Amino acid sequence: GTDEVVFGQVGGSILLLCRNVSKEATEVVWFQGDPHSFPPLFSSRVSFPPDVRFSLVDNSSLSITELRVQDEGNYTCREVLNKTDHEHRVQLLVASKSSPQLSFLPSAFHISKFIWHCPESLWLLNQHVCGSVWKEQLGESQDCALFSSDASVSLPGSCAMRTGAVGFHSPAVVSDHVLSLLTDPPQATPKCWAETSSSGLMLQLFCSWPGGYPHPTLHWREEGQDLENSSWVISSTSSSDTHVETLNSSHLSHRKVFKCVGSHVVKQEQPACTVEIKLPSLEPEPPQTCFVGDNVTLTCRVTESMPAARLSWLRDISQPEAEIQPGGRFLIAQEGNVSRLTIQNCSQGTDGGCYVCKAQNPVGLRELFVCLTVKQPVNIVGLVGAVVVLSVLAVLTITGVVLYYNPLLCLR
Repeated sequence: GTDEVVFGQVGGSILLLCRNVSKEATEVVWFQGDPHSFPPLFSSRVSFPPDVRFSLVDNSSLSITELRVQDEGNYTCREVLNKTDHEHRVQLLVASKSSPQLSFLPSAFHISKFIWHCPESLWLLNQHVCGSVWKEQLGESQDCALFSSDASVSLPGSCAMRTGAVGFHSPAVVSDHVLSLLTDPPQATPKCWAETSSSGLMLQLFCSWPGGYPHPTLHWREEGQDLENSSWVISSTSSSDTHVETLNSSHLSHRKVFKCVGSHVVKQEQPACTVEIKLPSLEPEPPQTCFVGDNVTLTCRVTESMPAARLSWLRDISQPEAEIQPGGRFLIAQEGNVSRLTIQNCSQGTDGGCYVCKAQNPVGLRELFVCLTVKQPVNIVGLVGAVVVLSVLAVLTITGVVLYYNPLLCLR
């Protein structure tokens, strides 16, 4: 069976990826057609008669330029290992640039039902499309459905129209109007972003290019090489218009750039988007002070991180793995890239010291130390009383000194 379907257009170019190639593979061989019936088309170790339209990319993927209708068919990539042979099968469909007008059966034939005889992966017709195109010609009582077969058909090459009433079989071709309904280029450009896996240990690269039919082909590249062929790729998954690569974090570094390239059957250009991964960066926080019995809030703010960092609080460096859990006197609230630790009813004996805010993503770890000083509250009433007493004593002392040295002042 076919592992992947790729769409190209006459005169354009296409890249057939040899997905999940093992780094232990000693040789990669490409075949056009059945590998057991046809000789190799290209090999990473053996030189074949040159064809400037064919070349190997990253010593594994097959690049074809100046596409022709004859290039359409099944391709097989085989990686040769010491003990086993792994294969990846790709079906290439090539769209012709010419679009002959749609021809219909003579009106004398009564057609109760017709079926388009085209590859299911390419012609995903529905009742709305069939009705809008065919009811004008065949009347409201006619219906249509998709029929899948092994017929090799080019877009927009010949399709067979079969009738259920008389068993008539007549060729038909697709008009520009029908072609516009069946093929739709994606809107705008691909969108890229990075996330942390659920385990928190791996990086996931997402590339999405929605709005097109057939679905586009997307692949990630790093420093000019396809990620599918890298040994640090944990898994590679695709669903309709989104492609995801999961990478081992051991090969990641600050400001490494990944590029996603998209291609579509009705677009000549190959738009791309990039993601630059970054270590978390934290905004400094000044030392905080809390009086016994009061509340205090410590703030940890991430100014830069790709993907988003996970934030956590630790008590101090004496117990680096003792992560603070919300509850009791400790409240932790996070909004976006800001985490706040609130300590209620400060205690001088237990709460003073430094707290550590840890920001971590698959690229690396950054830590911020926020030191807290807990003080006894000042007794305002006692302080005012002491000031008053001292003031009175000072006045009396000065008066006594003056009277002692000059008693006449008192008589006057």
